[in-house]
Amino acid sequence: MEHAEDGIICVDMMEKAEVGYYDLILMDIQMPNMDGYKATRTIRNLSDKEKAGITIVAMTANAFEEDKRNAYEAGMNWHIAKPIKIDELMSALTEILKE
Repeated sequence: MEHAEDGIICVDMMEKAEVGYYDLILMDIQMPNMDGYKATRTIRNLSDKEKAGITIVAMTANAFEEDKRNAYEAGMNWHIAKPIKIDELMSALTEILKE
């Protein structure tokens, strides 16, 4: 598992990685320099369509329907609310990786 301190670093990591290096991205919404929405939109617009299609999971304390809708509109595939409950995260990841 690797992590990025902000959205700019996340996008850079995706651009530099070989196709298939990452299985999915757990994307925080509130990050410095570039938030999770913009990072997701940027990844979705990568020229390499396989990289652009990576599964992205929103992880945020904002759990209202509008927040979920915003995550999906930005191109995220899933939404998990904070605080993270390990059993719920593991269940969601199991479902995601089955797809």
